[in-house]
Amino acid sequence: MSSLDDRRDVREGYRNGGATVKGLIQKVHPPQRSLNDSLEGEIQAFLIDEDQLHTYDDLTKVNPVTPATVLKCLQGRYSMKVFYTHAGCTLVALNPFQPIPDLYSLDVMKEYHYARQPQEFKPHIFIVAEEAYRNVRGQLEPVNQSLVVSGESGAGKTWTSRCLMKYYATVASVSSVVKSQDTVERIERRVLDSNPVMEAFGNACTLRNNNSSRFGKYIQLQLDRCQLLVGATVQTYLLEKTRVACQPANERNFHIFYQMMRGATDEQRKEWKMSHDQSFVWLPNSEKTIEEDCFHETVKAMVHLGINAERQGEIFRILAGILQLGNVSFSSSADESQPCHLDAKSKDFLQRAAELLCVPAEELQTCLRVRTLKAGKQSVLKPCSQADCSVRTDCLAKVIYAQLFEWLVTFINNSVCADKSTWCNFIGVLDVYGFECFQTNNLEQLCINYANEKLQQHFVAHYLRAQQEEYVSEGLQWSFVKYQDNQSCLDLLEGSPISVFSLLNEESRLNRASDAKTFRVRLEKELCDNANISWDKFSKVPHFTVAHYAGKVGYQIEGMAEKNKDPVSPELISLLQKSNNQLLHQIFKDNETESKIKKGPGKTTVVSKFKNSLETLMKILHSTTPHYTRCIKPNPECKPLTFKKEEVIIQLEACGIVETIHISAAGFPIRIPFQSFLQRYTLIAKHINSGGHSVVLDLEADTCPQRHVEKILGVALKHRRLSEERSTLVHCGRTKVFLTQVMLDLLEDQRKKILSHCAFTIQCCWLRYQRHRRHTHRQSATLIQAAVRSWLVRNRVRRWNRAAGVIQSTWRKWRSLLKSLAEAELDDAKDLVEEDAPALNPVVRERGSVQLSTIPEPVAVRGWPMGLALASAPSMTVSLTATGFQKMISVIASLNLPSRRGEYQVKTNQYTEELASIRAQPKGSIKLHCQRSPLLYADRQPDLKSDVTGFNEILLEKTL
Repeated sequence: MSSLDDRRDVREGYRNGGATVKGLIQKVHPPQRSLNDSLEGEIQAFLIDEDQLHTYDDLTKVNPVTPATVLKCLQGRYSMKVFYTHAGCTLVALNPFQPIPDLYSLDVMKEYHYARQPQEFKPHIFIVAEEAYRNVRGQLEPVNQSLVVSGESGAGKTWTSRCLMKYYATVASVSSVVKSQDTVERIERRVLDSNPVMEAFGNACTLRNNNSSRFGKYIQLQLDRCQLLVGATVQTYLLEKTRVACQPANERNFHIFYQMMRGATDEQRKEWKMSHDQSFVWLPNSEKTIEEDCFHETVKAMVHLGINAERQGEIFRILAGILQLGNVSFSSSADESQPCHLDAKSKDFLQRAAELLCVPAEELQTCLRVRTLKAGKQSVLKPCSQADCSVRTDCLAKVIYAQLFEWLVTFINNSVCADKSTWCNFIGVLDVYGFECFQTNNLEQLCINYANEKLQQHFVAHYLRAQQEEYVSEGLQWSFVKYQDNQSCLDLLEGSPISVFSLLNEESRLNRASDAKTFRVRLEKELCDNANISWDKFSKVPHFTVAHYAGKVGYQIEGMAEKNKDPVSPELISLLQKSNNQLLHQIFKDNETESKIKKGPGKTTVVSKFKNSLETLMKILHSTTPHYTRCIKPNPECKPLTFKKEEVIIQLEACGIVETIHISAAGFPIRIPFQSFLQRYTLIAKHINSGGHSVVLDLEADTCPQRHVEKILGVALKHRRLSEERSTLVHCGRTKVFLTQVMLDLLEDQRKKILSHCAFTIQCCWLRYQRHRRHTHRQSATLIQAAVRSWLVRNRVRRWNRAAGVIQSTWRKWRSLLKSLAEAELDDAKDLVEEDAPALNPVVRERGSVQLSTIPEPVAVRGWPMGLALASAPSMTVSLTATGFQKMISVIASLNLPSRRGEYQVKTNQYTEELASIRAQPKGSIKLHCQRSPLLYADRQPDLKSDVTGFNEILLEKTL
C-alpha cells in the first residue's frame, strides 16, 4: 500500500523489506538491560525453531504475542501453503493469488459440516460458516448471524464471500423433508448465479485487483424452520457509477462491457452496431485478458435467474448505446449563442446511440447541447459549453447504468427472495469494498473509506471495547488491553452538528457553482480542532487529509461537491422516459428517479443516501451475532505465493489483529445471561448422576440464579474432572456467565448427550407403546376374524344341512314315486313263484330261444333287438341263450351301432314303446327288464368314437 508512507515511516523496525524478522528487530545493547531487551530475547527464543511455526493454527498460542511473532507465524504458514489461521474470535485469510486444488471441494464442505467439533479441524473459512449455521440451528440468541468479510482491495473478500454462499447453498439445501428436488436445485442455482451477474455489472479490474468490487453488498441467505435455504436478498451500497465514463489510469471499466466485446457473435455485434475494428473511449486496456471476461457464463446465469432472451437483448442494447455515447465528442462554437458542433464521426456515434437507446437522435443531440432554464413559468433554452456537453454526456451514461444496475438487483431479489411466511432466520454475508488510497482520491474513496471506518468501529465496539468494559462491570479481574479506537475519525466525518459530510451537503445544496478553495477554507475553519484532519498549506491543489485507522489519505476537493449533487438534467430524464426500449422506459418511470432531479434544499445527496443505507446496515449487524474474517493481501502486485512483510504488518496493525489476539487469549468470548443459561443447561444438573444420586435442582426454591448457575457448572465440571481448570474455562459475573469455547463445547456436548438419551428413552417408550398397541390390535383382529369365520362356517353348515335335507326329502319322494310306479306295474310279481330254471333243451339252445320258468314252451328269439325292460321279481328267472352270428346281431341291434357301410337298425313292433310290461307278453318276442330301473334314459345310440360306458356298459355286459 504505497499511499500509507506516513504510517510506514513511524514503524522504524519494519522498513527493511528484504530482511528476515530477526533483521527487523534491531537489537540495541545499552549499558543496563531494560524490559525491552528481555522482551526481544523472548522473541528471539520463540523464533529459533522456525520449522514448527506453521503448526500454530491459532495465533493465541504464540508466546509472546507481538507484531513480529504474529508476522513470522503467518509467513511460515503461508510458505507451507496454509492460508487460514485463527486469531481468537477472528479468522485471518491470506490470499494465495492462485487456485488451490481441493481446498473448497464438496468433500471438504461435507467434512466440516458433519464434523462433531469443527474447531478441532484445520482453520478454514468453512469453520466460520459452520459455526454460524450451528448457531442458527441451536437457536442461540441472537439467532440471526452475520459474516463480516473485511480487508483492503485485492485481499480476497469477493472470493471468500463466494465460497461462503457456495457452502450454504450446499449444506442447507440437502434435507430429508418432503420437498421437490427441482425447487431445491432452483433456489440453490439462482442464489449462486446471482454472484456472476452482479460481479459482471459491479466489479472491475483495478491496479490492486483484477476482480475488485466497485459496490458493497450484504446478502441475506434466508432459512426456514428446518434451517433449509429457501431464498436470499441482496442489499447494495454505493455503486461507483463514475467508472462508466471516467476510468483511472491503467484501470478498466466494468466487466460486462469487455465481456460483450469478447463474447458477442457476429449477429449480436451487428445488432449492437459494434464492428470488430471499432474501439471505444470508455473501454481502456481492452487488450488485457482476465479470467472474469466470460460472457457466456454471465448469459447462462441470467437465464437461470429468469431473464429471458428478449430482456437480455434490451439490456445489451442499452449497454452498447452507452459505449457509443462515449465516442461522442463536442467542439466549441465560435458563437457562444450557438450550440457546440459535432464532427461527422461523432454524429455517426450519436445516431447509433440514439438507435440503440430507442430515442430520437435529434432530441438526444438537443438535450446534450442545449440546457433548459426555467424562469417562473417560462422556459429558456441556453446552449451548453463544450465542458458542459461532456458533463451532460457522462451524466447520461452514469444515470442509465446506475438505474440499470438497480433494476438488475431488484430483479434478482424478486427471483430468489422467499415469502416472509416461509423463512424465519437468516445468515448475512457482508462483502464491501476494502480500504482504498490512490494518487487522486475523491468522493468515491471518501465514502468507501468511511464505510470501512464504520465496520472497524463495529468490530472495536463489539469486541475490543465492549468485551473489556463488560468484564469490569461483571466483576472479572481484568487489565485493559490498549487498542486503536477510530471514534474520533468517525466524529470528523459524520459527527453532529459540524462534520465533513454536513459541510459537504450544505455546499452541495447551494444554488451556485462550488469553489474548491472556499470550501477548503471553511473546512479548515470549522474542523481545525479535530486532530484527524490536516491540510498542506503549500499545495496548489485544494485538498484535505484524513487520518484513518489504516493510514492517512488525501482527498481532492475539486469536483467533490458536484459529485455529491449527482445532477441529472430533467430533459434527459424526460427523453429516456419516452424511449421505445421497454426496459429503459420502465426503469425511468420510477418515482425515485423523479425525486432525484428535484431542486431545493430537500434534495438527497450521494453522501446522505449512502450514510442512511450504511446506518441501516449497522443496525442489522448490531442485531445479529457477528463472525469476523480478516482478508490479508500478502503483496501489492498480486503475485502468487509472495509474502511481503511490510505490506502484511501494516494490515495487521490497522485492523487490530494483535489486540484481538491479546483479548481472545485472556478473555472469555462467549457471554450468556443467567436466565438464558439456566433455560438451556438446567437439564445437565437434572440428568447427570453425582455419586450415585440424582441431582435435583429446584429453580423456584433457589431464588439466586447465580447460585443455581454455580451448581450446574459444578456438576458439569465434576463430571468431566476439570475442576482444577475452572478459572481458565468459565467465570460467573453479576448477570452473565463468561465462557471459553472449550467450556461451551463441553456444556453443549453434555447437553447433546442428555438430549440424545432423552430422545432415545422417548423413542423406546413410543416404540414399546406402538408395539403393545400393534399387539392389542392384532389380538383384537384375530378374535374378530375367528368370530367371523365361525359365524360364516355355521351359516354355511346350516345352509348345507338345509340343502341336504331338501335333496334327501326330494330324493325320497322321487324314489317312493318310482317305487310306487314300479309296484303298480309289477303288481303281479308277488304271484310269481321262484322256481329253478330247467335245463335247456339242446334244440332250444341251438335255435336261440328264450324260455321263462313259468312258460312251458320256449319263446323263439329271432333277430329282434334285445328289448330291455324292468326286471322281473327276484323269483323270476330269465335266461337267454344266443350264440354265433345271431348273438352278435342281437347285440348290435340292441346298441344301435352305426355300420361302416351304412347305418341299419332292426325294429320290432315294440321298438317305440320304450317300456314294456310283463302283462303285455308278446307271442314270439319279449322285452327284458333289469333291476327295476327305467331304461328310458339309456343311450342306445352311442357315438362311434366314444367308449361304451355307464348304463349301456352294464347292459352290454348283461347282454354278453
